[in-house]
Amino acid sequence: MKVQTITTTPFSGQKPGTSGLRKKVNVFQQARYLENFVQAIFDSLDNFQGKTLVVGGDGRYYNQQAIQIILKMAAANGFGKVMVGQNGILSTPAASAIIRKYQAFGGIILSASHNPGGPEGDFGIKYNISNGGPAPEKVTEAIYEHTQTMGEYRIADLPSIDLSQLGAFTQETFVVEVIDAVSDYAELMETLFDFDRIKELFQSGFAMRFDAMHAVTGPYAKTILENKLGAPVGTVMNGIPLEDFGQGHPDPNLTYAHELVEIMFGDNAPEFGAASDGDGDRNMILGNHFFVTPSDSLAILAANAHLSPGYKDGLAGIARSMPTSKAADLVAEKAGIGCYETPTGWKFFGNLLDAGKATLCGEESFGTGSSHVREKDGLWAVLFWLDILAARQQSVAGIVRSHWATYGRNYYSRHDYEGVDSHAASALMDNLKHQFEKLVGKLFGNYEVEFCDDFSYTDPVDNSLSSNQGIRVGFTDGSRIVFRLSGTGTEGATLRIYLESFESETAKQDLDAQIVLAELIQIANEIAGIQKYTGREKPTVIT
Repeated sequence: MKVQTITTTPFSGQKPGTSGLRKKVNVFQQARYLENFVQAIFDSLDNFQGKTLVVGGDGRYYNQQAIQIILKMAAANGFGKVMVGQNGILSTPAASAIIRKYQAFGGIILSASHNPGGPEGDFGIKYNISNGGPAPEKVTEAIYEHTQTMGEYRIADLPSIDLSQLGAFTQETFVVEVIDAVSDYAELMETLFDFDRIKELFQSGFAMRFDAMHAVTGPYAKTILENKLGAPVGTVMNGIPLEDFGQGHPDPNLTYAHELVEIMFGDNAPEFGAASDGDGDRNMILGNHFFVTPSDSLAILAANAHLSPGYKDGLAGIARSMPTSKAADLVAEKAGIGCYETPTGWKFFGNLLDAGKATLCGEESFGTGSSHVREKDGLWAVLFWLDILAARQQSVAGIVRSHWATYGRNYYSRHDYEGVDSHAASALMDNLKHQFEKLVGKLFGNYEVEFCDDFSYTDPVDNSLSSNQGIRVGFTDGSRIVFRLSGTGTEGATLRIYLESFESETAKQDLDAQIVLAELIQIANEIAGIQKYTGREKPTVIT
């Protein structure tokens, strides 16, 4: 096997976080750009010679071409084997499951998550470590440092691999195994949920729609929902992965999953609806004319986890990101288990899961997961809901309202301002920080400010400190507003505003959240100067 050492130059770019490096496709298509980053990944790792690497992606444009480059570079750098999903497909949670099952050294996942795809769209790459989870900061920092100093990359002169055919390709001591992308993941799901009970639910005439949004979960959902569980053919909509996601935006929320929303809020709506995103790690849950917030979904899964075989012995604890509503805290308190409030980012959950401190975890950005993998898992959440629906024999709305009656309702909403000028967004956040002292004790209508801070987190496992994780404004009645800048996009910044207010009285728990939160929304606009800094009169997305 001939290995070439190609002279290159360092490139300056964003630091990859746990979501990896995300740029427009044409940036990755630049000469040596992808190669530089892949070599930087390998140069940041130790003791991987002869070991196994897992590779796959969400099927977006440039996925297969990138995989061929990665295979040749893995061979040149000394990996012994690469397991790659058929047709280059692996959902992010499936990749995590495969890394863990086969004790691989790590994995490279090609995805820009819920961002649009196609030639003019986005592309992404990230590295996952041996526990199946996203690389921690020390690894991503090392990768970034290598991109700034590298002078060469290594690539093997190998023929392209036919990724459509299952089987092994061997070149000297290097092996590429093209694997079924779905089977290992489906087997794992069967150990967690009562498939026979869910089959009976579908046999009773229960109807649902799952929107794969022409993204990675189509094959997974068809295999599990329609083939294994007996859901009628057609239950899975938009189930064929396309390089441009059917020119859609594969983000499972009320705005971008509008086709499913129209079905679920239309005439003759089925009992249950769900959607997942580009790489399969997010989920949206709907009932007949009913939307379940991701925060409520996490709390309800936790409260009912004992109904599913995989969680029948109870939960070690629950973890949620700071912007996620406190609904899960109430479940943890009643169950007498720990509840951890972390910064946004799945790596923080990984530490807690590995240490046995938490079993379920979730973020308000439509991500939930558990100790079965080290990524959030969209289809897992859908199956969890189906198992609960089958066990309780209630509607989605009935289960949610019963939960509110027991624990109270955390009225909650997120307002996203997408594509905001980065400098303007940073100025808004800086202005908020300068107001902390004068805001405390100030009265806004019915709301008095109790505290303001910039959230920081000390990891209970490794004692690492993470600062500047989002601005919190807390009120004396327990309500709060959170302001964060998100780095998941490739153009400008996304300003996210989270609003939460608790209601214990059952008679007041079935109101429209935007109406209940209207005064808090107005307060958020007033103290942050949203219109002044962003130039926007309303959010891009409200969930």
